Amino acid sequence: MNIPAILAAEFKLTAEQIATTIDLIEDGNTIPFIARYRKEATGGIADTVLRDLDERLTYLKNLVSRKEEVTRLIDEQGKLTPELAAEIEKATVLQRVEDLYKPFAKKRVTRASKAKEKGLEPLSEIIWEQAVTSGDINEIATPFINIELGVENTEDAIAGACDIIAERIAESADLIAALRNLTRIHGLLTSEAVDKDEKTVYEMYYDYSEPVSKIPNHRILAINRGENEKKLRVKLTVDVNFFTARIERSIITAQSIFFELLKTTIADSYKRLISPSLEREIRGELTERAQTDAIKIFAKNTENLLMTRPVKNARVVAIDPGFRTGCKVAVLDEYGKLLEYTTIYPTAPKNDVIGTERTLSRLIDKHKINVIVIGNGTASRETEQIVSDFLQKSYPQVKYTIVNEAGASVYSASKLASEEYPDLDVTTRGAMSLGRRLQDPLAELVKIPPKSIGVGQYQHDLNATYLDKTLAAAVENCVNRVGVDLNTASSALLSYIAGINSAVAKNIVAYREENGGFTDRKQLKKVPKLGDKAFKQCAGFLRIANGKNPLDATSVHPESYVVAEKLIGRLDGNSAEIAKELGVGLPTLLDIIAELQKPGRDPRDNAPEVIFSREVKSFDGLTIGMELTGTVRNVVDFGAFVDIGVKNDGLVHVSKLTTKFIKHPTEVVSVGDTVTVWVSNIDKERGKVGLSMVKKNI
Repeated sequence: MNIPAILAAEFKLTAEQIATTIDLIEDGNTIPFIARYRKEATGGIADTVLRDLDERLTYLKNLVSRKEEVTRLIDEQGKLTPELAAEIEKATVLQRVEDLYKPFAKKRVTRASKAKEKGLEPLSEIIWEQAVTSGDINEIATPFINIELGVENTEDAIAGACDIIAERIAESADLIAALRNLTRIHGLLTSEAVDKDEKTVYEMYYDYSEPVSKIPNHRILAINRGENEKKLRVKLTVDVNFFTARIERSIITAQSIFFELLKTTIADSYKRLISPSLEREIRGELTERAQTDAIKIFAKNTENLLMTRPVKNARVVAIDPGFRTGCKVAVLDEYGKLLEYTTIYPTAPKNDVIGTERTLSRLIDKHKINVIVIGNGTASRETEQIVSDFLQKSYPQVKYTIVNEAGASVYSASKLASEEYPDLDVTTRGAMSLGRRLQDPLAELVKIPPKSIGVGQYQHDLNATYLDKTLAAAVENCVNRVGVDLNTASSALLSYIAGINSAVAKNIVAYREENGGFTDRKQLKKVPKLGDKAFKQCAGFLRIANGKNPLDATSVHPESYVVAEKLIGRLDGNSAEIAKELGVGLPTLLDIIAELQKPGRDPRDNAPEVIFSREVKSFDGLTIGMELTGTVRNVVDFGAFVDIGVKNDGLVHVSKLTTKFIKHPTEVVSVGDTVTVWVSNIDKERGKVGLSMVKKNI
């Protein structure tokens, strides 16, 4: 296989781009490093595309490896023909290779294998050849009677021969490939209730059918979950007569005496062997497709959430709401340092509003607080109402906002949290996490497993290994795009920097604590287990404010310092001429110029600003047609969930996102976007709100 040529065609890149990119990957360079510091070699391929290319490269390498293995295994059996070898070599997907190998793979005992042991394979060949046009089938089968082997009569002989033929049909690679494609086109995924009288969230699937070729991914995952929870019975249905007729056309070649026997055998082969196998395969394909899409959307949502704009210079009172045990409060300075923590009881059963206001007044005055953050969990809206009323009458200059607390409890009870704050209880750590999410979402959210931050769809039903890998890559993309402060970053944040693993990240923090802050990037080489190779990968993403070399505070890589120093003072010249004179690629030169013009720029500054101090709304106060401003909290296949200031996020169905045709909601909205919506429907019984982003489509 010419892997570079395949990749070039699929990704619409030049052969040179692909070749150099493959070399960089195989040399052990990280994706962030290649994307940022090897643009000349790759032609400026983006990090997300590089990851897709790397994944496809791995698949193709595995395909080549499997082809070699299958060829060897068949050859060892003495059954490899030049034609079969050519078919294996020509295969472009693993499924085709496995189809070709299936007749030669070691099997468990089957009806066909038992029949072969009884010496019935020659009889199956006679039937298969269909050369006999007259006579009695029983006469042909009589010589194969062998009582010692269990063939007691001609009926046994014919049945065994048909079992061999049935398996032969089911192992015909070209035929199965054709039937598989027909099943994809004509198959229906159907579901029915296990108990029609039981009320469940799967009621819309109690009597449901949809073409395999059209069923959307989120419905596949929903049906799968209903089946796993034993609420639904699911099967893949086709027109059996249509399929058996297709097999007959490819098998039955003449009007031999075996005509009816072959028709019966074909029907048996399809029902007993082919159909169950194809159903497993097609349902597996559907699930894999749905999971892959859900994971990609999850990763995109995660990136958008992590790239939310930080709120700088925010001195925060963070409130983790609750009822019986009260609301935990953490006070943070503008750098996220904990100044004080306490508990207030504004909600039931204590309803200590006066005490709450007294405590908030003291904290605001003492610590010069300018923002109050409230988690969106239990008792959030009740707490928000009290805080809002209090600020309006006493501290109108102080703003407040609601933050998504998904994963806060996971972090607060984690080993990392206990290492960072061993003297604090989990509730205080949770409140701190909420406040820091406002100040620097990226730095705080990396401490939480990505699948716990609340921007996915059916995450508990997805392939855990692939999900973790994909989300980790999304986090890595974000962390390296932004860069981190070498002297303040946590080990969790540092571990996502290119070339740095968790052990090295902890060593960096330990070195910092033992020797004081870093003053020069070169000091990184003194960190245990951080060698020259790791230094090359990570150095450009680690920033040192107020260090010995001003370039250490920028994204300029140390390998380009000489160029940057020569460039200073010549920024008004012709870039192409300067690049040629300095012996550097134009993309690298332009990156250096951009960084020198705006040192340490943060790409998150282009994200929407956080919405502060919204008017508190009750669910009962909503009316059809009401215009609201909200924040997109999650984007899924069927729409977007928007926080509009009531207890539950409202749903904008994909049909109400825009007047234009779109394939997916991500074409219109992203997590963190500020959007204008109109209330389209209200379900008071279930506490759900339908929204529209198109005023005339309410």
